Amino acid sequence: MLDELLAFAKNPIYQQDTNTETSDRLRKFVKLLILALCSSILLLIIASIIQNIFNIEVGKHAIDDLFENNSEIKIFVLAVLAAPFFEELIFRGPLIFFQHSKYFLIALYVFTIAFGLVHISNFELTTQVLFLSPLLVAPQISVGFLLAFIRVKFGLLWSMALHACYNMVLLLPLLLLKLLDIPIE
Repeated sequence: MLDELLAFAKNPIYQQDTNTETSDRLRKFVKLLILALCSSILLLIIASIIQNIFNIEVGKHAIDDLFENNSEIKIFVLAVLAAPFFEELIFRGPLIFFQHSKYFLIALYVFTIAFGLVHISNFELTTQVLFLSPLLVAPQISVGFLLAFIRVKFGLLWSMALHACYNMVLLLPLLLLKLLDIPIE
């Protein structure tokens, strides 16, 4: 799987996977989900270490406001259903228009980086946050690449599903804490 991702990163080609076996696709899906979660956690740890070393404050995160102002069901619907649907339509959907274009590589990386950079809005915009933005949105950029990979190989619905599962795995522990009225700190 890593070899296939590396080959795709070096030379992305819009070519669907010829293996349409559901069990094989689900196996790749799970591997991509695990890889997305692990890479995000690793990048978040690195960002946290850098923030601590240099005593950088990035302010309140948008997830704090989301949890303070919304019910558990609304949070779930927004983060696990609505966001993946609309973000995949916007950032991975247009890739179809570049499938036979010499600009596919550029389009793939522009949409992937744009997906990551949009997530800088999760932070209070300060000079420090803008300076650190490549590091702060690195998890979203890495996940965006994996979402682009599965979108090209299996289709848009698969990228929506992977995005939804990724958000759900990250969100469920926080929702559980909120349901049990345990402070998140």
